[in-house]
Amino acid sequence: MSEVTLEVRQLVKHFPLRRGFLGPPKHVRAVDGLSFSVARGETLGVVGESGCGKSTLAKLVTKLLDPTAGRILLGGTDVTGLAAAAMWPHRRRIQLVFQDPYSSLNPRLSAGSIVGEPIENFGLARGREKEERVARLFERVGLRPDAMRKYPHEFSGGQRQRLGIAKALAVNPDVIVADEPVSALDVSVRAQVLNLLIDLQDEYGLTYLFISHDLAVMRHVSHRIAVMYLGRIVELADKRTLFSRPLHPYTEALLGAAPVPNPARKRRGRVLQGEVASPTNPPSGCHFHPRCPYAVPACRMVDPPLVEVAPGHLVACIRRPPSTGPVLAAPID
Repeated sequence: MSEVTLEVRQLVKHFPLRRGFLGPPKHVRAVDGLSFSVARGETLGVVGESGCGKSTLAKLVTKLLDPTAGRILLGGTDVTGLAAAAMWPHRRRIQLVFQDPYSSLNPRLSAGSIVGEPIENFGLARGREKEERVARLFERVGLRPDAMRKYPHEFSGGQRQRLGIAKALAVNPDVIVADEPVSALDVSVRAQVLNLLIDLQDEYGLTYLFISHDLAVMRHVSHRIAVMYLGRIVELADKRTLFSRPLHPYTEALLGAAPVPNPARKRRGRVLQGEVASPTNPPSGCHFHPRCPYAVPACRMVDPPLVEVAPGHLVACIRRPPSTGPVLAAPID
């Protein structure tokens, strides 16, 4: 079995809301009991609608936020409750590539300083050795070494994201959390950045937690995909299985809503009705049941656990079919 590099167990993050004069205190249930593991050299994609908790998950596993409950393990070491000083030696092991390459870089620092700063902070190199290391990183991500003297505003969007990748790569991390790393880029450069990330993974054995709402991106980069809805994982499987045989109604709806090159091609799945429920007051039972075309009365009462219905294929649905049966049971009107 491959070495597990990142693992989370029953991870929870609830944000308290300001309490009024009347009524009980309320919380935003951004992440509500996530469990998964990612092996060395693997990419786990996390997909879902806006507001499902994907970016909160990214901040939790990189310890930019402290969880309400649950555990985070890096290479088998529990880092959940570590204070800032105790966490410092582990921070270089997990790095974050941000969504917005425009606001995630310090505009007052040169590009070389941006990439070289973490190298110096972690005591990996100084002086000329650091400059040489930064120059090699620039070349590796497709930037010219003479661009080290430029400032972020002098780069294009794709070049800035390459700069962010170089910064994350600078401290030789084990895990890179990529939070929508290509959503702010032009379509023409997305494939270039994605292919760069894949090449870097092959070269350095990196582990990726890759967050995106774009299923085409997920198909290109992920080995396994976790589908999130209202702070929970509703389905997790390898990408081939997920795209060919989704078992959760929400996954089926996501795939059915994805753009297809041929407009005459028949879409599978039904168009979802209604809006995503508020994470402050999620529905009882299965959170998805108000929008599910396959819901039965029991779905309003039973909170389905995430269970393995086939090797490596986990689903949270009381109407899940057997692994040899149809994709979904017949809808009940």
